[in-house]
Amino acid sequence: MLDEQLFNRPLVEKYDRPGPRYTSYPTAPQFHAAFAEDDYRSAAERSNRAEEPKPLSVYVHIPFCKSLCYYCACNKIITHNTERAAEYLQWLKQEIRVQGALFDSTRRMTQLHLGGGTPTYLSNAQLGELMAALDEAFHFAGPAEREFSLEVDPRTVTPKQVYELYALGFNRLSFGVQDFDHEVQQAVNRVQSEEQVVSLVKAARDAGFESVSVDLIYGLPLQTVASFDTTLAKIIDLQPDRIAAYSYAHLPDLFKAQRLIRPEDMPPPERKLELLELTINRLTAAGYVYIGMDHFALPDDELSLARENGTLQRNFQGYSTHADCDMIGLGITSIGKVGDTYSQNVKETAQYQHRMDEGRLPVFRGYRLSDDDRLRRDVINTLMCHGRLEFAAIEARHGIEFRSYFASALASLEEMADDGLIALRDDAIEVLPSGRLMIRNLAMAFDAYLTPKENRYSRTV
Repeated sequence: MLDEQLFNRPLVEKYDRPGPRYTSYPTAPQFHAAFAEDDYRSAAERSNRAEEPKPLSVYVHIPFCKSLCYYCACNKIITHNTERAAEYLQWLKQEIRVQGALFDSTRRMTQLHLGGGTPTYLSNAQLGELMAALDEAFHFAGPAEREFSLEVDPRTVTPKQVYELYALGFNRLSFGVQDFDHEVQQAVNRVQSEEQVVSLVKAARDAGFESVSVDLIYGLPLQTVASFDTTLAKIIDLQPDRIAAYSYAHLPDLFKAQRLIRPEDMPPPERKLELLELTINRLTAAGYVYIGMDHFALPDDELSLARENGTLQRNFQGYSTHADCDMIGLGITSIGKVGDTYSQNVKETAQYQHRMDEGRLPVFRGYRLSDDDRLRRDVINTLMCHGRLEFAAIEARHGIEFRSYFASALASLEEMADDGLIALRDDAIEVLPSGRLMIRNLAMAFDAYLTPKENRYSRTV
């Protein structure tokens, strides 16, 4: 049921400021070009020699789309020339072979995520080629241990193709809906019918997919409380296992596509808060559990159970039950996490092709964590995933005295404590119900790299 303290409008307005999402710590702006291919190879070798090598997680970036969604800030290539995707697939398979050779064959791949762009820009036959290459290089774990997910643009697949995706080995689907309102869809150049989505969700259920997710965006042009309430009601009727309701960050100076949105169509800032409040109220009243950071799940979903039993984790895909893996990023712009390092691939297809033709890794920047980085990452992840941090546990893992080491951070959190967002105890920090929406603000207190008034990030609420 709805916790009435979750959304406190005056506090939401007060703490709504730019800040990282902390899918990694340190965050991507700290990555640097001094970290190169040889550093990545060394990290993979160290990970193999670990006392208990971690399972493998793979992210594959498919950048192609047939049309431009005006709100999109992702790295994408708009084209109807499917030959470009066929060429890209060949380079991907080459990277898969190079990457696969770095990791011991005894390690199993338990997690896979295809993102974009539009992963379903590839035909099912091409996706089959990709899955076969991945299995050969990284050795899939058994069906009961896998979490293999795929982002789906409902405009690009049929119910029949959904069954084929299941046969290829995917057991989770995420449908990009954003909004069912036709005027909103036209304003962002992404028109898809409710009937399309309903038929695909039904097909996914019938095919046997273990989890079906839906992505929504609030704050889009022409959205009203009434129109988005209608969308939410339709989504609730569909009963997806998970719902991600993202805040739209309108940054036309940074993202050229967003300049195609008419400024007069954008909702005022106060509307966005109304839409957030509506989303929280409607979904929690319908029985969804607020996981954190835009994510909701049904009570019996793995994310809800992990949040309940203290095993929830976080990685570059957001909240997860399989985050404690070595994560391999494939394709342009992809980010990986191997051992104590992060790495990112080149951003242009020409650079990617050149590296693949030479049999090299496409890593162009990255980062190796220091002891302080690992400590702060542990603190931030614990707070964001569990809402409570016991000082003694951190002290035991990292050999520090918490109150002394983080004296300035704790002092900076007194305002949040005074506002009733957190409880600062002698031996712990606890996030209170009214502070759950401001979890990014709490994490920022422990970020050693964040500069005052930094505005490269989206707003925290």
